[in-house]
Amino acid sequence: MNTWATWTTQGILSGHGGVKTVEISVITGDLTVHTMWIEGEARLTVQYSGALDWFTVEGSPVAAADEAAAREVHQRMVEAVKTGGGATAPQV
Repeated sequence: MNTWATWTTQGILSGHGGVKTVEISVITGDLTVHTMWIEGEARLTVQYSGALDWFTVEGSPVAAADEAAAREVHQRMVEAVKTGGGATAPQV
């Protein structure tokens, strides 16, 4: 049984208003979302696609009891980035 997993989705064009981050406020443009599931949490980060620095999505980590729940959190975050509006970490 896995106790951790990761997902990365690249090349997401953010909707107007982008994504809220802990470190630098709002990030917009061509973004990459990375989710790491470990110890019952989905930890969400975002970066400008191709950049080196990752930023914590506001509201992360999110409780995710299992790998399937964490995968759902990741997919919802991808959709939230596309929507924009100052997206924050989705709750499951």
